[in-house]
Amino acid sequence: MESKLIYEPLDRVAADAVALLILEDAFEDVFEDGGALSTASAGVRTWLAELKSSGEFSGKPAEIAVLYNPPGWAAKRLIVVGAGKHEKFDSAALRRIVGSTVRIWKQKGVKTLAWSLAPIQETSPETSQKRSGANAAEAAVEGAILGNYETDVHKTDKDSKSLETFYIVYVGGTADAELERSFERGRILGEAQNFTRDLGNEPSNRLTPVVLADQARAMAAEYGLPCEVLDQDRMMQLGMGALLGVAQGSTEPPAFIIVRYTPANAPASTDHLALIGKGVTFDSGGISIKPAEGMEKMKYDMCGGAAVLGAMRAIAQLKPSIPVTAIVPAVENMVSGRAQRPGDIVKSLDGKTVEVLNTDAEGRLILIDAITYARRLGCTHLVDAATLTGAIVVALGHVNIGAFTNDDALMARVMTAAQEEGEKMWRMPMDDDYKELLKTPFADLANIGGRWGGAISAAWFLKEFADPVPWVHLDIAGTAWLDDAKPFMAKGPTGVCVRTFVKLAEAWQ
Repeated sequence: MESKLIYEPLDRVAADAVALLILEDAFEDVFEDGGALSTASAGVRTWLAELKSSGEFSGKPAEIAVLYNPPGWAAKRLIVVGAGKHEKFDSAALRRIVGSTVRIWKQKGVKTLAWSLAPIQETSPETSQKRSGANAAEAAVEGAILGNYETDVHKTDKDSKSLETFYIVYVGGTADAELERSFERGRILGEAQNFTRDLGNEPSNRLTPVVLADQARAMAAEYGLPCEVLDQDRMMQLGMGALLGVAQGSTEPPAFIIVRYTPANAPASTDHLALIGKGVTFDSGGISIKPAEGMEKMKYDMCGGAAVLGAMRAIAQLKPSIPVTAIVPAVENMVSGRAQRPGDIVKSLDGKTVEVLNTDAEGRLILIDAITYARRLGCTHLVDAATLTGAIVVALGHVNIGAFTNDDALMARVMTAAQEEGEKMWRMPMDDDYKELLKTPFADLANIGGRWGGAISAAWFLKEFADPVPWVHLDIAGTAWLDDAKPFMAKGPTGVCVRTFVKLAEAWQ
């Protein structure tokens, strides 16, 4: 899909449809000077006034009304979309509304959609940040790109249609540098998130660990980033016993992916951010095999790694001032005569030994070697994303990411970035008492802590290898995949965490 920012009155925009957002408590604003309909014809004004007086359209959320062949307009349709009350409207709401509008109208044959830009004057209680028209441009183009995405790439006869062109129309304005930058940032983020979704959407026979490494190399080459991939022999030389224990059950060799971004100018500090993503391209559970029902979704167990790579794609273009290294340990967790067994003891890169009580708790095993490797590279702050536990889904459902940390300051940075990008996170407890769950008489620690508090004991397991480096763990098991399509997004991978990671790097001081 091509996206453009244009500056002209709405009635002059030649498109299959022009969409206009109307707030419930600011209905008349569109007619005021500078409003989207300030120069609209009498016919359009009368139509909208009659809609309001009849009660058919008042600006409530999800309300839609359509005027075909609006008099005096170049567009074939004028679509008005309700946005609800002003105090509940923000960038995240706009992103979803635009995505929903795209998904509805592309299925009706609309190929060119223009969106009238209206500034978002929101004050977030979490960030106390005023938002402007520039933020609206960013959110709108992101919403359109995300809403236009479909997961039917492998169908020979596709059910879905696609939008070809999306315009953001800055009514009554002239070219504005801040607006252009924000529009471009939104385009970059939307495309990076869809790149992440593409990776998560690939079936495991098409996306093995080695193929994921090839995809990382291709992305890095396109955007000028150094990429290194450690093969199985090199991992054995280094002593990545925890990762290799998971990989040994598969005929597909593992890959350890490292992508680096270095700012052009020397950074003001010595900080070095590591983004670490779980890359299990298929998870059968190993000897502790998963139930057959739903196992086909285990291709999405690499969505943390995909999010890290998608973030690097955007970071390479947006050029923050902090060095960022992405690390993706990629493996298959399979059942075979070579697979590791419950009760096996592996030695991690860190040197600590781990008793594998459950082979389906494999993500944490590959992550601890990745965390140790990031520390050896000199990374000063670590953030990992992983579809790690079913327990986090029980705790938070499919709404919030579970966030864990050993450092309040880094957690504050991550939470602020998430809030500004509209990705919901909830901080989980990390009391010392939970560490007791990982004790075993046979090794330094066990890889599971029992049924209760499973997401927390998993995070504690990772913490043992991150300390004392500031670290945040994001458990995205409930948010990386949609079992059912949303009005604004197709069923399947969501690309969650990409926007948060990019904002985190951009905001680093």
